[in-house]
Amino acid sequence: MSRLEPSFRRFYWLIALPVLLAFGGADPDFPTRLVERLQAFNSAFPKEKVYVQTDRPYYTVGETIWIKAYLFDGPLHQADSVSKVVYVDLVQIDSRKVMVHRVLPVEHGYATGDIALGDSLASGGYLLRAYTGWMRNFSEDYFFTKPLTLLRTDADNGPPVTGQPTMPRPDVQFFPEGGQLINGIEGRVAFKVTSPAGKGLDASGFVLNSAKDTVSGFSSKHLGMGHFPLKPETGQLYTAFVKLADGSMHTFPLPEARPEGYVMVVDNVTNRDNVRVYIKNNKPASVQGKFTLIAQSRGKPIQVALGDVGKKAVVMQIARQLFPDGISQITLFDETNQPVCERLVFVDKNNRLTIHLKPSKPVFSPREKVQVDVAVTDASGAPVRANLSLAATDAAQVLEKEPYATDLVSYLLLSSDLKGTIEQPGYYFNPANKERVPDLDVLMMTQGWRRFVWKEVLQESYVPAKYPIEEGLTFSGQVVRANQKASGVANLTFMVMQPDSSRDVLAGESDENGRFIVQGLNILDSTKVLIQATIGKNNRNVDVKLNEFYSPTLTVTQVPYNPLVFQRDELADYLKRAKEYLDIERQIRQNREILLKEVTVRKKKEAPADSRKIYGQASNTLKVDQTMMGGAMNVLDLLRGRIAGVSVSGSAMNPTVQIRGSVNFQGVVEPLFTLDGVPVDKSSIVSIPVFDVDYIDVLKGANAAIFGSRASGGVIAVYTKRGSPNYDYTQEKVPGTLVAILPGFRLAREFYAPKYDQPKPEHVRPDYRPTLHWAPMIQTGEDGKAQVTFFASDARSPIRLLVEGASVDGRPGVGKAVFEVK
Repeated sequence: MSRLEPSFRRFYWLIALPVLLAFGGADPDFPTRLVERLQAFNSAFPKEKVYVQTDRPYYTVGETIWIKAYLFDGPLHQADSVSKVVYVDLVQIDSRKVMVHRVLPVEHGYATGDIALGDSLASGGYLLRAYTGWMRNFSEDYFFTKPLTLLRTDADNGPPVTGQPTMPRPDVQFFPEGGQLINGIEGRVAFKVTSPAGKGLDASGFVLNSAKDTVSGFSSKHLGMGHFPLKPETGQLYTAFVKLADGSMHTFPLPEARPEGYVMVVDNVTNRDNVRVYIKNNKPASVQGKFTLIAQSRGKPIQVALGDVGKKAVVMQIARQLFPDGISQITLFDETNQPVCERLVFVDKNNRLTIHLKPSKPVFSPREKVQVDVAVTDASGAPVRANLSLAATDAAQVLEKEPYATDLVSYLLLSSDLKGTIEQPGYYFNPANKERVPDLDVLMMTQGWRRFVWKEVLQESYVPAKYPIEEGLTFSGQVVRANQKASGVANLTFMVMQPDSSRDVLAGESDENGRFIVQGLNILDSTKVLIQATIGKNNRNVDVKLNEFYSPTLTVTQVPYNPLVFQRDELADYLKRAKEYLDIERQIRQNREILLKEVTVRKKKEAPADSRKIYGQASNTLKVDQTMMGGAMNVLDLLRGRIAGVSVSGSAMNPTVQIRGSVNFQGVVEPLFTLDGVPVDKSSIVSIPVFDVDYIDVLKGANAAIFGSRASGGVIAVYTKRGSPNYDYTQEKVPGTLVAILPGFRLAREFYAPKYDQPKPEHVRPDYRPTLHWAPMIQTGEDGKAQVTFFASDARSPIRLLVEGASVDGRPGVGKAVFEVK
């Protein structure tokens, strides 16, 4: 333990006792209660983890993000956790807005999906965020997040290559091991030096006391992290002088030491069989009692031990074999049963899968059929049944910009249990990195753990969770009387009208306040439901109200840096190929439109004049009929794909609308919205029932000029049936009845890849796809083997394979391979 060892030679040794065994004659009340409350807390609030693999880290508008979500229970990492619904958001980092929201069904712990990137999305940094409804009860810090970069073929996506920039003042943090410095007791101080962008910086330096004497020196080991010994003295303040690689020097104060207390130092590096915990205190002789040490991993107790406060130096040993693979937490409680020191340790048992990928030959020709044999084994070489996902990409177009990027292994065992962003997490799992074990131990000293606080754990009772575990989709609401007061117990009938024309009928009662909830639904996106309510003897004079469906928000996003920064022309080949592909797709659509125009009716029937209009001819008009309503969650959904040049993206509750050509330097300029001739905000349009819309006019360019500068983005004019002078009031809705559109599961599309062994007319098109194949559901058999086939493209460049997956019992694995196409 470097310079700390001499001062810790004279220790009283105390072997940690197994959980729930006798405590050697000491008062067992607190240790027993500690274990019981920890188990009760984790039973009341079980943790879940979500991981998402994507086919690549960056895209252009018009492309599709292909995703595979893995859901694990938190303590044991077993697949198929209790939740059956996963939410996936695409978040724009700069604006913190959720641009796309997906609801995916989970089967056996897995979910597949895709996100089509509309042409209204701006280039820049995005976050892919994934979580379950149950995870919303806890901090967003433990939602899965993955930075993605979105590029545009019609914009400059990267800065020019410049000289070395001037090094700005770094962010330097100091972390006394265990949490505190105590006067007169030597301990260790870990540090982390990062740039303003959040990336680690090499640094060295020294520490001076108030008398300007040097008391310690230090140098970073990996990504700006390291540690140094320090024995603070009474009356002294300490200042660190940090020198960066460019020679600049910066000063930072160290945390002040306390006059008395405990210091805990953990040795997780030098001993192969045990984790050693060194505990010192300088409590006065009048202080008597026992301190308690507990080791636990993801809420599961590992060991508990007691020590005598009168013994000022104690070392406790915990057998390494008792720890699970991954992060564990060691906490010290003082003689008053208050947590005073805490430390994370990582125990690597190499209990992971090995995924072998073997192409049928080392070199292929363009458009040749590729066969890849997949074999999964455990650490002993035995075959394993596993569920995997594979992405095959063109290595010349899809660059590996971030070294040691997050994968399923590093996320499940490391990043998912830590707050903040871990830089290069894969570094700590590569055996080729000889210093990875001590470097990982320093990471444990600098990266905080806050999945729970002990004060909450030790409570005798817990506040019920706000969000339930979702075994299917859920909606809720309330039945109220005409005066808007609670109806009392109401009889309810629900008719769910599936898109395939099937009907599911449910019946039940509300509670005494008229509230109701329907759980466990398995419905597809935009499903219609009819709700009928009565009270007493068939009294239908009530209103049925649905609670607002979940609208994703973003409170805090921990993204200290965007790992993908491109220099100009670095992605020239990728952007060129993407533009060619999008141009071909656009030309195909235009040809289809021309063909349609050749068969359209030559004379258009003139519509009767509408007194609500102040303009003449609209650029486009959409007459709303019953067939359009089934897939529309709001009025603006009616426009999706139905009017050329009008793009609707984002979530159902907060869509973004753009009329082609309405762009300035700040991004999208949305159109002016009017309702029955009166200008309104977008939220008013979204709140209108789809069934109340008669037709929608779209005004572009000169047609919108009558509205002035406020219509620089065009005009969306919505006209309702109720607002029409010819509206038939006999069509008012039936009392006690509500028809609504429910947001359901979004089923994944099938990844399209051409098969060149079957000649087709479209094969004359050039093929330079960046993602050649995406196979999200590969299942190995009892022999641990599977096979994947696809076809190479026209590109004569290497193809990179990435496979991630896990066994049912939660052992993760990652496999990689590269082969040539010439």
